[in-house]
Amino acid sequence: MEPKYVLILDFFVGCLNIIKLTDEELRESEEYEDFEDFLLTIEEKYGFRLNSCQWMVTENLDIH
Repeated sequence: MEPKYVLILDFFVGCLNIIKLTDEELRESEEYEDFEDFLLTIEEKYGFRLNSCQWMVTENLDIH
């Protein structure tokens, strides 16, 4: 599975962030053995802090 979307449940501000990774971010993420290490590099860009979040990745995203 290629993680195209990152869903971040942010407990600090009480929101759900849905991030569609760019092609560049997907390539960059492959350089990391642990995907969470990659997420640390995009915290500031997308405005979240992993230490106050739960996250998951998915290849496809369906919202009902």
